[in-house]
Amino acid sequence: MALITCENLKLGYESMVVIDDLSFSVNKGDYLCIVGENGSGKSTLMKTLLGLHSPISGSISMDEGLVQQEIGYLPQQTVVQKDFPATVWEIVLSGCQSRCGMRPFYNKTERKLAMKNIVRMGLCELKKRCYRDLSGGQQQRVLLARALSATQTVLLLDEPVSGLDPKVTADMYSLISDLNKKDGITIIMISHDINSAIKYASHILHIGDKIFFGTKDEYINNNIGFTGENAL
Repeated sequence: MALITCENLKLGYESMVVIDDLSFSVNKGDYLCIVGENGSGKSTLMKTLLGLHSPISGSISMDEGLVQQEIGYLPQQTVVQKDFPATVWEIVLSGCQSRCGMRPFYNKTERKLAMKNIVRMGLCELKKRCYRDLSGGQQQRVLLARALSATQTVLLLDEPVSGLDPKVTADMYSLISDLNKKDGITIIMISHDINSAIKYASHILHIGDKIFFGTKDEYINNNIGFTGENAL
């Protein structure tokens, strides 16, 4: 059974429809890139998958072992978020919040998990540093470690390399690819970078005037958005 199945989704705000008749599924271990023009509804779709928005119509079903609150999420950063006055440790640990239930504190297991993800993202030396004093690439690693503290199953990433320089971008893509291939974490990522989507993704969802969902190879050979020739 698919981890996430979307059928005949219609998404939008009030009387404005941004996506209509969208159907796709995500299986365990997939790396799905969501691409398309600005304003096509990519972020709206991601927020709907997280349960932050309700679809106008259609349905989203999830595997019994997958709970929306336990999906790891790395959102686009705002200027305010980049200036957040907390330590790396505090931010990564906060990813365990959904695991606490009614407890007002983090237990030993949750602290151990947060530390594991700090090590995983190469942040040990920055553990006590203030988040707002870090570089853009370091901040994204912190947010990725936080998302991993929420889940070991599915990560939703909204433009995770936006504003990063080429080297840091390549490092971030490599980290995400390792999480998918080595750790088996399912990736759903919004991206404007078609070349990297083609390089790393197993599946592509193109949203726009026309909707396409299929494997990377099917997308390369399709005329929607980008052809194989100009994508590579």
